[in-house]
Amino acid sequence: MSFAFGAPRPPRRPSLTPMIDVVFLLLIFFMLAARFGLDETLPLAPAGASGEAYTGPPRLVTVAPAELRLNGVPVHPEALARELAALMDGPGELVVLRPVEGAELGRLAEVLALLRGAGITRLVLVE
Repeated sequence: MSFAFGAPRPPRRPSLTPMIDVVFLLLIFFMLAARFGLDETLPLAPAGASGEAYTGPPRLVTVAPAELRLNGVPVHPEALARELAALMDGPGELVVLRPVEGAELGRLAEVLALLRGAGITRLVLVE
């Protein structure tokens, strides 16, 4: 008894179409995912950029990991805007923010949102 094998077939080359589709889908995914990192920016003026002199009483808000200080005195976050208003003639006056070592960017963003919610818009960030 003898076995007869068919004629040898040439090897098939794999189709690259599915791989190209997957690469394009990954490319689109990463392009769209990269846009999510641009949710919020912190529009702050660098110190001295406006060219005008600082006037009035000091308004230095120190942002620490566990507390806020206004001119060196601890202040509760809900009372910060009220305490600042007592030192200002209007919401257009300059307020200086200084984060200390260990303060996270999220904490600084919370304080910025709190002050903007109170109508204080002229903020300067210093080191």
